[in-house]
Amino acid sequence: MLPRILKKDAFDDFVKFLLTSYRVVAPVVKGPQFVFAQIESDSDIESIRMDYDQSILPPKKYLMPQFENLLSFHDGKPADARADIEAQPTAMLGVHPYDLWGIATTDAALCQNPLDPYYLAKRNAALLIGMNIAGYINEHQFMGDMNTLEPPSEGFDLFLTDLGDRYYVEAGSDAGAKLAQTHGVCSEAAPADHKAKQDYEAAKIAACEKRLPYDTKYLPDLLDQSYDSLLWEAVAQRCFSCGSCTNICPTCYCFDVSDKLDLNLTSGVRQRKWDSCQLGEFAEVAGGENFRENRASRLRHRMFRKGKFILERTGRTGCVGCGRCSLQCIANISILEAFQQIADQAVEVDA
Repeated sequence: MLPRILKKDAFDDFVKFLLTSYRVVAPVVKGPQFVFAQIESDSDIESIRMDYDQSILPPKKYLMPQFENLLSFHDGKPADARADIEAQPTAMLGVHPYDLWGIATTDAALCQNPLDPYYLAKRNAALLIGMNIAGYINEHQFMGDMNTLEPPSEGFDLFLTDLGDRYYVEAGSDAGAKLAQTHGVCSEAAPADHKAKQDYEAAKIAACEKRLPYDTKYLPDLLDQSYDSLLWEAVAQRCFSCGSCTNICPTCYCFDVSDKLDLNLTSGVRQRKWDSCQLGEFAEVAGGENFRENRASRLRHRMFRKGKFILERTGRTGCVGCGRCSLQCIANISILEAFQQIADQAVEVDA
């Protein structure tokens, strides 16, 4: 499908059209920040902020909830256990490019063998409508280095760019193209619209300078070389092991599983919840052995996951450069600074 135009005065009608078939979630104000929340009424539509800077949590929470029941059991009979796979058609509106990449990475991790049927069901029921960004919003971001300024080549349905009084609409899937063509509020893009989109992209690239002193294709090798670096011990001196960095990361998908019994001790649920490799007990196994008891080893593991391990396992970037972890860290630990420092140390070693 060729790009189309959605006039902003028709945006409310577009959202109302989505509401006829989907649960709609979109960015709204929460205090001084933004969150993705469910849109249910006309007043909710008025609260949508497509011009938001960044959400506190990435929208992955609608694909992999913080708490999720995996199965339920009754009468103490294993044969009666029932998988609780639920998926509600959900339109995720206004997803920034780096968060689209985060979802693409999670797709690659959880939709390969062994498949995660709970995630897969929600992902297959999701409609992803991306929203372009004009540039960095803070000093922690480095999407220009991680090549996440533009959406991935697949894995989304529509992508919008704000051209002032209108949105430039690009399709990323057959479902997205059908939606743009059939809901009746989009028109064909004119030459002036294409030119405006090109100008937007040129300004964005100019505003998003690279912040790492090397091409990120070398990041896995640089991390390998830094494994025994004193950097990890030095940075870990500030770390509280609170797990905030992983909770707000678009590409973290670790979870813990527990059984919760009802008072009758014969029924209950098996539930999973988000977990964090930064928590002290994360790597503890039966017998009390803990493979990453030291804070420095846990912090190093997270950096290696973001820059090396996830990439090697999925072929997708483990860090999208969104800067959420650094922005929200109460100890002011910056993944960007860590990636910069390992390059500095590599130069010192070579010298």
